[in-house]
Formats: sequence, C-alpha cells, structure tokens
Amino acid sequence: MGREKYARPERRPVVVTGASSGIGAATARTLAAAGYPVALGARREERLVELVQEVRDAGGEAVGHRLDVASTESVEEFAAKVVADLGEVEAVVSGAAQLAPGTIHEVDSDRISRELEVNVVGTHRLVRAFVPGMVERRRGDLVVLSSDVAVRARPFMGAYTAGKWGLEGLAHAMQMELEGTGVRVSIVRPGPTWSEMGMDWDPAEAAKVLDAWGRFGHARHPHFLQPQPHADAIRAILDAPRGVHLNLVEVSPEAPVEDM
Repeated sequence: MGREKYARPERRPVVVTGASSGIGAATARTLAAAGYPVALGARREERLVELVQEVRDAGGEAVGHRLDVASTESVEEFAAKVVADLGEVEAVVSGAAQLAPGTIHEVDSDRISRELEVNVVGTHRLVRAFVPGMVERRRGDLVVLSSDVAVRARPFMGAYTAGKWGLEGLAHAMQMELEGTGVRVSIVRPGPTWSEMGMDWDPAEAAKVLDAWGRFGHARHPHFLQPQPHADAIRAILDAPRGVHLNLVEVSPEAPVEDM
C-alpha cells in the first residue's frame, strides 16, 4: 500500500510556459530529450512551431499552442488542448514573464498592473487549471521560475521585483497548503542570465539599469549564465523521486577564476 501511494506513471507530460525563448525554450528541449512529453505555451506562435518541430526532429514528443497567461480564457483553452493532445498533465513549469524598465514614481499604474498580471496572476491561472487534477491524483509538480530580485531588489525594475517577491510568497504558501497531497511546489531562482528579456529596451534605459546594478552592489562580477543551467535544475526537480522535495534551487553564475 505504501509503495502504491508513491507510484507515478512512466509517461509524465509537462507544460512549459514562456517556452518561445530563453529558459523556457531550453527547458523544453532538455525535458523532451529526457523523455518527457512537453506541451509548450507562449504568445509567439511562430517560435512555438519551430521549437515543436525541433523537438520532434530530435525524437521527442511535443505540442505547442498559443498561450497568454494574462487571460483566463486563454489559459483554460490551452489547458483543454494540452490534455486532449497528451493526456493528464503531471507537471507545470511556469516561466512566462514580462519586464520593462522604469522609475517607480514615474511609471503608469496600468503598466505595473500588466506586469503583475503576467508575473504573478498568470501563474495562479495555471495553478487553477492544472493543480486541482494533480491533487485529485495525489501527485504532480509545479515549478515556478523566480529571480534573484525576489531577495535582492533591483532599482528601475520595480514591477518585476514586486512580481517575483509576490510569486515566491504564493509558492511558499502553496508548499504549506499542499503538504501531504503528493503535489510538490518548487522554486527555481536564477541569478543574472542572458536572455531576450530586455533586448527590446532603449539602449540608454538599459545602460541606466545596468549601471545601477553596479552602484548598489548587485554586479560583483561580469559573468552571466546561459539558460541551460536553469533547465538542468528544472529537470533535476522533476526527476527527483517521490518522497524528495527540492523546494528552492538558486542558480547563480560563478565569478571569474582569479589568477594566483
């Protein structure tokens, strides 16, 4: 009886949101290569089509559908399509995020709301769509992609910082609420990482943000990570056997090795 409670199927479909680039795309490739069927969601459909084909060409199982986590209707439609395609979802990786620079007292409140809709409420929409089924089956994983801004706030990124603080609070509360259900909630907290986020900023705004990082002690060295180490951390969380909970994994770039 004890072993039956901790059993899980050999085939474990995983939803990955924010999958069109960066950490999300790397996670999709990594999980598919490890044998997980992956359902990819993002707003940029053309990127999804390319990534799904790439995964399939490499021998993996993948589907992709447009997803806007700021819309309850979009999340519900996405969830229905994914279950129809792959069956019941065993894990969700919530990676969709929005980030724009600005000084808090100068930024329009509607823009703050839009960022929080994606960065916090968007994850909750995924929770509502997928976690009740996990609780009913007494197994499952929710992995939320946070940021080191959740513990080390950045200037000129106030909405993003507030969102990641709130996201981690949501995740920690869920860890307690879901204890004993068989559903694990895990946080991956990336440090500085190269991605497409911020690539569309005005160069002067980007320089202002990065200069402030140094001024307030957030850039102790110049190394940034590629997305792959975060994808590896997410795979480790999902690979962990039942009875093991990797509840928080912080992944940061190592400083340059100094000469003796």
